[in-house]
Amino acid sequence: MSALFSTLAAAMGYDLVPRRKQRDRWRQLEAGLERFAVDAVIDIGANQGQFAHALRQGGWEGPILSIEPLAELHPILRRTMRGDKAWQVAPPMAIGDKDGSAVIEVSAESDMSSLRARSPLLERLSPSSAVKERRDVPLRRLDHLDEIDPRWQRLFVKIDVQGAEAAVLEGLEALWPRIVGLELEMALLPLYEGETDWRVMTDRLAALGFELYLLVPGYFEKKLARQVQVDGIFFRQAADPSTGSTGRSLP
Repeated sequence: MSALFSTLAAAMGYDLVPRRKQRDRWRQLEAGLERFAVDAVIDIGANQGQFAHALRQGGWEGPILSIEPLAELHPILRRTMRGDKAWQVAPPMAIGDKDGSAVIEVSAESDMSSLRARSPLLERLSPSSAVKERRDVPLRRLDHLDEIDPRWQRLFVKIDVQGAEAAVLEGLEALWPRIVGLELEMALLPLYEGETDWRVMTDRLAALGFELYLLVPGYFEKKLARQVQVDGIFFRQAADPSTGSTGRSLP
């Protein structure tokens, strides 16, 4: 029966991943959060709350702040986190390198919506994710948000913003001393206009003292027979409590 389901999924362009492997990914991340004594997770690009929910399933019990620009997803997001007092949802907004507003391209597949235009490659590979609407959304720098509790001194920031990761990093400036870990989607091929190449991204984070701890496969395109996106999980080595460092200084 499992072979039949795998065949059907493959015909529709999907891969079936055993639940055990899915759980391992979240347990591995939770192990990193524990090692680096993270006291809060910021979930940028929350969509329907999939990341935060899976993080809970992996064992993380600390505070989570989810941020999602599409207002129509917020009722779903709030249902997902209902009853979880340590999980907060910020008002609808995008995160970037300035305060103001921005135009978001709303995709037919909500998790593909972006502040950046789709590349010709993405248009060719994924016609099902075509843009159905363009609209203005509030734009904020993360380091300007009142929702970030000043008691949270060891932050892990997850960034899933479909090609706009570099702008989010620009808006972290005042928070860098408090950030001990990051997870961000990285492009092996450009799916959005102006998207930062993964090599540039890893070099930039290395210059800030962040080392790559875990790579998680993301978008694999069967038409190209290659990986197109991966999630990189980084931690600031100087912030590892086992080294005796406070982790408060950056290069």
